[in-house]
Amino acid sequence: MTWFSQLSPEIRQYMVVTGNYWAFTLTDGALRMLVVLYFHGLGYSPLSIAMLFVFYEIFGVVTNLVGGWLGARFGINKTMNIGLFLQIVALAMLLVPTPLLTAPWVMAAQAVSGIAKDLNKMSAKSSIKLLVPSHADGQLYKWIAILTGSKNALKGAGFFLGGALLSLFGFKGSVMGMGLVLALVWIFSLVSLKADLGKAKNKPKFTEIFSKSRAINYLSAARMFLFGSRDVWFVVALPVYLASSFGWDYWNVGAFLALWVIGYGFVQGIAPKITGTQSGQTPDGSYALRWALALGILPLGIAFSLTYEWHEAEVLLMGLLIFGALFAVNSSLHSYLIVSYAGEDNVSLDVGFYYMANAMGRLIGTVLSGWLFQDYGLVACLWVSALFIGFTALISMGLPRHKEVGR
Repeated sequence: MTWFSQLSPEIRQYMVVTGNYWAFTLTDGALRMLVVLYFHGLGYSPLSIAMLFVFYEIFGVVTNLVGGWLGARFGINKTMNIGLFLQIVALAMLLVPTPLLTAPWVMAAQAVSGIAKDLNKMSAKSSIKLLVPSHADGQLYKWIAILTGSKNALKGAGFFLGGALLSLFGFKGSVMGMGLVLALVWIFSLVSLKADLGKAKNKPKFTEIFSKSRAINYLSAARMFLFGSRDVWFVVALPVYLASSFGWDYWNVGAFLALWVIGYGFVQGIAPKITGTQSGQTPDGSYALRWALALGILPLGIAFSLTYEWHEAEVLLMGLLIFGALFAVNSSLHSYLIVSYAGEDNVSLDVGFYYMANAMGRLIGTVLSGWLFQDYGLVACLWVSALFIGFTALISMGLPRHKEVGR
């Protein structure tokens, strides 16, 4: 570990934060796939599976609001470590005897996991603002892209891990193994994270959890519809469709979705190169508008293919890959813009508010994914996805150009 101690304090903290985020994300992705596939195998309907995640998303909304305030008052290191610990608790809750593993109990465990995930994510994204020098916008965009991209690549690996573990070790064995590994990461984090990271100089009041920035409010609304557009067909409808319509087993579903999210994460990591910002020109609101418009074409094309039964499998799988690449660029742009817009002293407040909107979009998308797919099929999910992307583009028209951010 000598090489680690020789690095600058900022780089060491960035590596600890990123390592925490990676470990958490791997277990979070695996747990999501474990729950979807395990309860689908038990005969749960798509809407019932979606409802298992409702508290996960609802508590994500609340956590981002309150968590941003907690991070500003007590330090991002504390909120990150609390998030890791709560994920261990959520995993432990799923180790109860099978007769007690009822839908309400799983929903409660998912609620704890939702709190954990958003505390961890808010803390990780906020810390980057504090570790990058002021006005180094190109470096900030690069570090945010790397953190976000690598996180999603590992989330994809988590999807594959969840499907593989379920096939090899069953539900209980998989959950226990992940809990033990995450406990080791939590202990390392307790002794490694800087004590006052992210603590605001002026203690914010609880009433300040709602953003007063026009730019952040617009970006948060755009983010809500952007993530709703993905989850309305990706969270429940797609895995169940692949299993039921294509006859894929757990391994195939987990592996394909894993590769999709890994590729999605890779594209996020290189988003600065794709958007042409390597020359020093960093993104503004116009970039978010253009990339949202490009994204909206994909769900429409897939919906027409499925409606008219034209090469359904080929169009769906290829469309998924292209959608993932375009969505990755959209997401990476948004992740950079929120950190860029956020104020330095209360960065976790602004980032928390933004990810509250992100969680709200996931909540809406998750519920609609189960309901629309169960009653109307995958095509209806795709039409709603395209509608949500249209709302994202419309709202993005109000984002500042050239960082003219009004607070």
